[in-house]
Parts: sequence; C-alpha cells; structure tokens
Amino acid sequence: MFADCLTAAHEQLGEAALAAYIDTARLLCKLGRGAEPVLAFLEGWPAVCQRLGQGSLDIVLSWVRNIQRTPNGDVLGAFFQALPATAASLGSHELLAAYLDLLMEVAQQSSTSIHRRHAILPSRALPELIRIAPQLLKQVNLQGLREWAWQGLRQHAKNPERQADYFAMQSADSRALFQGQRQGTLLRAHERQLDFYLRALWDDPVALISYSEAFDALRRPQPYADANGLHLPDLRVDRDGVSGLDQYRLTLAHLAAHRRFTQSLAADNVSPFQRVSIECLEDARIDTLVLRRFPGLRKPLLALHPRPEEEACNPARESCIRHRMTMLSRAILDPDHGYRDPVTRKFADLFHECLARDLSDTASMAELAKEYLVASRRPSDAFAHVYFIDTEVPYRDDNRHLWHFNDLDDESEQDMAAAPPASAPVSLVHHYPEWDYVTQSYLTDWVSLYEHLHPRGRAEDIEQLLHKHAGLVKRLEHILAQLTPQDRERLRRQEDGSELDLDWAVRSWLDQRCRRDPDTRINQSFRQVRRDLAVSLLLDLSASLGDPVQGSRSPQSVLSLAQEAVALLAWAIDRLGDPFAIAGFHSNTRHEARYWHIKGFSEAWREEPRARLAALEAAYSTRMGVALRHAGHYLSGQKKDKRLLLILTDGQPADIDVSDPDFLIADARQAVLELERDGILCHCISLDPHADDYVQKIFGKRFSIIDRVERLPERLPEIFLTLTA
Repeated sequence: MFADCLTAAHEQLGEAALAAYIDTARLLCKLGRGAEPVLAFLEGWPAVCQRLGQGSLDIVLSWVRNIQRTPNGDVLGAFFQALPATAASLGSHELLAAYLDLLMEVAQQSSTSIHRRHAILPSRALPELIRIAPQLLKQVNLQGLREWAWQGLRQHAKNPERQADYFAMQSADSRALFQGQRQGTLLRAHERQLDFYLRALWDDPVALISYSEAFDALRRPQPYADANGLHLPDLRVDRDGVSGLDQYRLTLAHLAAHRRFTQSLAADNVSPFQRVSIECLEDARIDTLVLRRFPGLRKPLLALHPRPEEEACNPARESCIRHRMTMLSRAILDPDHGYRDPVTRKFADLFHECLARDLSDTASMAELAKEYLVASRRPSDAFAHVYFIDTEVPYRDDNRHLWHFNDLDDESEQDMAAAPPASAPVSLVHHYPEWDYVTQSYLTDWVSLYEHLHPRGRAEDIEQLLHKHAGLVKRLEHILAQLTPQDRERLRRQEDGSELDLDWAVRSWLDQRCRRDPDTRINQSFRQVRRDLAVSLLLDLSASLGDPVQGSRSPQSVLSLAQEAVALLAWAIDRLGDPFAIAGFHSNTRHEARYWHIKGFSEAWREEPRARLAALEAAYSTRMGVALRHAGHYLSGQKKDKRLLLILTDGQPADIDVSDPDFLIADARQAVLELERDGILCHCISLDPHADDYVQKIFGKRFSIIDRVERLPERLPEIFLTLTA
C-alpha cells in the first residue's frame, strides 16, 4: 500500500512534510507493534496535517514515544485510525496537545500497577476512549470530555471492567454524566451557519478555527485573526441574556469589520499604555461602524459590554487604566452611560465628532487615544496591581492584527491574515465508515478505498462475445423494441387537444344524429415519452470468480461468464439510451479496498470501456459495504427519477481481517439502507445457490439468485429489463 499512500500524500504535503511523513512511518515500523499503526498513519496523516498543520507531528510523536514506554503501546493502531476524525473535531494543534495529555492521564490512572509504581497491565479504558472520542467531541468541547473522563476514573478506580463499560458509553451513569457536560453552544455545531453569516453579510469567506479556554489557567485566550483564519472559543455559554450563537455572531461581526476597516500601525516606539488606549478606541470605532451597518446588534452588544461603576477603582492603591478605558468605550457606545467624569464625557464627544466628519481611520484613533492618555494619566497607572473587574469585553479580539513590526519580513502575519486559505487538493484515497452492529454505531473512517481506472485489454474480445451469443442478441432486440420509448405518445379522447380524433369525432356525430348526448372528448394530444433512469453495475471481483464453473464440461471460469453477461447487458442498456456506469471491487483488509472504474456515466459504450471490461481479473476478498457506498456516491449525482444499483456477486461479504461473519453482512445491510434513504434502489444478483439467507438479510426482497451460472449471460439482461420495464 505504500506506493498508493505516497501518491496521495504527495498531492497534499510539501517536500519537507513529505520527508517527515516517510521518516515517521519508518519509526512506527521499528516500534514492533505490527502493520496496523503504520497503515493507519500512512492513510490518515495527510488529512490531519492539512487540518492542523505540520507542527502537530512533533506533538503526536512525543505522545507515541511516551505511550510506547507503557503497557498501552498496542493502542497505537486504534489511535492513528481515529486521529483524522479526532483532529477534525478538535480543529487546532493546541487542542490536539491537550487531548493527548488527557489520553496519557487516562492511561496512567487506569493501568494496573504494582504498589502504584510500575504499570504491568494495559488500561481497559484507554482503547475505548480513543475509539469513541471523535463522536464525543462533536457533542462536547474538550473541557467537557475531560470532566466526563475524570468522573469515570474516580467512580470506577478499582474496577477495570466497569471502566471499560463507562468509556464505551455502555453504562447508564456514563451516558447521564456525559449529557451533563453538554452545556453551552458548540462552535462546530454551528460552523456552517456562521460561515454563511460571514459570506452573506460581510462577503468574507474565511476559515473558522476553534480553541479551548479550559487549559489556560493564567490568562484566558481571546478571539483573534491570523493567516489561518478566525480563531474562536470552541464553546460559548449564554450570558447576560445573550445566547451563545448570538455571541459568536457578534464576535465574527467585530472581526470582519476589523479586517475591512482597520489599518495596521507600527508597534515600534509605542508604549504599553499607548497600545492599550489605541486598541480600546479602535475597538470602539469598529463597534460603532458595525452598529451603523447592523443596528439590530446594539442590544446584544450593550448587554455583553461591561458597565464599570465610576468609583469602583481606587487610584490610590491600584492601576485604573483598564477601568478608565472600559468606561470610555461604554460612554462611546451607550448614549445613556450616566458617567459624570468630565474627561470621559469630553473624549466620548470628540470621538463622535471625529466619526461625524467621515468614517475616520485607525491613525486618527491613535492620535485621539494619545491625547486621552495625556489628559487622564495618573501616577498610579504604573502600579503592578491592575484593576480588572468589569473590564473584559468578551466579544472583542486581542488586536494582534493591529500592529506590525518594522523588523519583520514584508510578508507579515497581518498581511497574510486577509488572504483566504488555499483550497486543498483532492486525495486519491477515500475513507468510509463501517457499521458495528454490536455497538450500533459507525466506526469512523474505518475503511480506505483506493479508486483506479481499470487497465485496458483487447476490445475485440468483447465483440467476439456478442457474436458468440448472436441468438440471444436477436431475442433481446425484440424485447428492446417493445421497451424502447417512442418520442411521442398519443393521448386520445381529450376535451382539449392539438388535433381532432377522427374515430371519436365520427362516433360523437352519430350520437348527435340519433338524438343522444354526444361525447365532447373528440380531440387528441401528444406527449413526449422518455425513460428517466440511471443504472450503475457493480461487479464483485473477488478471487472466487476465477474458479471454473461447477458441473460444467467446459473449463470456462465464472469471471468469463460474468464478462459475457456484462457485455450483453451494456449493449442492451446502450440501445435503450439509459446512462449507465460499470465498476468492479475487491478488498484485502480494511486498509486496501479497491474500486475499479470500467465505464463512467459520461462515457459512450465504445472501445475504451470494452477494453477495460476485457481485462478484468479476480483477486482478494469481498468487502461489499464500502463499494456500495462509493458506487452510490456517483449514482446520487445522476438527476433521474429512478436510480438503480445492480450488484453482481458470487458469495457473501467477507474479508481476511474480519472473523465475525455477521459483521460485514450487517455493514452491507446498513449501506443498502443509506442508499435507499437517498432514493437509490439496490438489487443483488447472486451466483451462490445457497445465498438466500444472507442475501435476504442485506437486500430484503430485492435480489435474484441464478442457480445455474452458465445461464448468467441470458439471465442478467432479462433481470435488468424486468426491473426497468
């Protein structure tokens, strides 16, 4: 699989990242944990790197080295398998580092040890947490997941079996405690809605990136903009009557207005006091421009903006500079501020006079801020103890984009912040989930499907097959003549129509002459008639198709009969004019499912697809669910009234890495249900005479069994014509 993985990674990673990708895979090979961690890393890491950046690799490698020193090294395969989905839920490498710390803590607390010093048995909880974390992180933030995990560790500290049930969400107390963590509004639950909000109201398509406020005890981070996008907290709790979603909207409006109206200033030779005052007045200017454009935001903005008490800060004991700046910001935005301080009132009026002349700019706010700082400066401003109560405005950002430094390169971070991120290249590898019927849940990104255009053979071989079945072709031509739609269908006995229907007109005239009430439906009209159908034929190319036909005197294989049948069916569908596609599939464990394109919907049934059909080969196993999902993906793009997916197989779903025979049957059944919800009809044609039991479990009543395989070329077109007549 290395060549395919490397091809896919080369399209998504740069040269340095690609070299690190190969070195890391080599390192994983040396750990002695088998092929599973290596394969999962090779398949999933490019997506993780694109989502979180190359810097996340060092964080992951550090965690791998640490977990390798413990009895829990066997979880590396499951860890790398779940990592792409986990990274998508986390959204940043900072959150990934905190998540890995949580995993290490769970491993340490739940591994069986001697005298609480040396762990000798692996954790039963850690594998379950790694497996289920992607689903849980879609519902709670990382802080909620941490709290839930610690509650489980405390409650079942001496019972590994109950710990495993808890972290697998199999116990009632686990589900109840998890529901208790779902408080507030999650960014990822409304990310698409907020993205539309930015595009529609600000014409600013920029990526939204989450961060957590749970792991910064000294200083809570603020929203900010950089070259990667807009960084927002992953959870907002309702406060002051403003919902979490409205808080996100207000923060995005503030950041978007900054990106449109703010000009960067040189930070050299600007004192910390000047920076605080300039940032405050620039934020007030941005808020004012936002309220001019969207007055409906005034109520939530004033509800979230603090309103400090005028005498709350004592300048004799502490620095009041933040307190004064917050008062000035409130006085600018709220006409009913009620402050009596003459300096605050004066500069609030000067601010509005400045904006009344024009929209002003960042430089004029800087000059006004410096004047205010001179007019209001007090000796206590330099005190180490700063008054912070009611001075933090939760919807504002940290203003890092406002400043630039002259010693930086021309391609500075604040210039890059305005550029939208580059679109990601399309990978050759597709990752699909599989249905676990035991836990009644999906295994996220469990199967790796590699998509190929099938190699070519000799198109003349397919032509010879049609000559071989000349008698059958003539019989099919007679059936097709009856099914082929005419361009127009006559509708008789119409009140209104385009032409007179002579037969009924004469009959109506006779009724009138015989003094009977005549029938007024004496017209006829015409309507266009066409088949509105798209067909996808999916061939099982597992190794068993290479076996000779049992009970037949000829040495012909099942695969050669399938080629004959598909050639006849393709000829029939082409004569009917229905768009159709042909593909084959086989698998070699969940890491290597192959999907071979033989004919696409946009291709004509000519030499190219016939040559691919002639070169079919049988190999490996039958992992049916992922092939059904991928074929359904292409078929769903056909805008037809009826979409039919035909599956030709000779055995039940199976693969060498699955010991439970019911596992892949249940997954295939789930795939069929998914396709039916999308309006795609699945019908199985089985060559296994003993297939009734498992085929019915998968397809219900939509299947046909061909007991005599040698009749396949005759039966396959007939089944299709029966289904679409």
